[in-house]
Amino acid sequence: MTEMSYRRLGESGLVVSVVGIGCNNFGRKLDEDGTREVVDAAIDAGITLFDTADIYGTPHGASEELLGAALKGRRDEVVLATKFGMNMEGLNGRDFGARGSRRYVVRAVEASLRRLETDYIDLYQLHEPDPSTPIEETLTALDDLVRSGKVRYLGNSNFSGWQIADADWTARASNLSPFISAQNRYSLLHRDAEIEVVPACEHFGLGLLPFFPLDSGLLSGKYRRGEKPASGTRLSQDRYAPWLEHADWDTIEALTAFGAERGHSLLDVAIAGLAARPAVTSVIAGATTADQVRANAAAATWELTAADVAALDTILTA
Repeated sequence: MTEMSYRRLGESGLVVSVVGIGCNNFGRKLDEDGTREVVDAAIDAGITLFDTADIYGTPHGASEELLGAALKGRRDEVVLATKFGMNMEGLNGRDFGARGSRRYVVRAVEASLRRLETDYIDLYQLHEPDPSTPIEETLTALDDLVRSGKVRYLGNSNFSGWQIADADWTARASNLSPFISAQNRYSLLHRDAEIEVVPACEHFGLGLLPFFPLDSGLLSGKYRRGEKPASGTRLSQDRYAPWLEHADWDTIEALTAFGAERGHSLLDVAIAGLAARPAVTSVIAGATTADQVRANAAAATWELTAADVAALDTILTA
């Protein structure tokens, strides 16, 4: 098997694995032992990027706590990414939604550092735009964190193309640390990011970190048109029946055939195919078992040829 490959995140010097671990299941579906199993398997597979957020877990913050505990003794082996800026109980106070404010940013990073049991965060990301606060205030507060050593690099999440452009211009005009990454929903079925976000990332030199690459399981290979999902799978609940019925099965089946012709599964196509799209640096994939981690890692080792990419483009633009 080809070993894991690594890429620079955007135009920065930060190097990450081509597939990362999304940690939203830590503290929700996974307890301490389950989290450690996933983290161990990821590190063994050569995955270096672990992406969490202060709101992940039940209660919020549990994901950071479990991830921090699982990384004890090997913190420097990984790229630790977390996010702030969504509704985090205990931090909101009287900010009235201004979660990009200097006051909020300083409290949020200190809380995450405590939960993660680390003195620095490799990639600190604004989880969603804050319309209540000028982006210059947010970037100035984040720049202070970079200069203090508490944060190494900055990223955004759920930004539109114009917001990426605005933040980049503001950072450069004011000599502030810029965002080096953008994290947005993106899969071979859900390609809205290609309209504005991908071109913005390419133009301003940000690395794109897609989340939901398997489109809630539709690209996992576990589901077939007209077939009842296997018991225990994510989409086996009755409430998903209409969603499964109206899924884009033509594209799913075309992608399945594309992979089969090349000796690869639909999961491989979903991850490696996305990794081959413009601006994409690392595909953020969640996992609840060591086997899922290994499958995701194996998928990322497939490097599509130019002919493969052209064939994939034909399917996606049909």
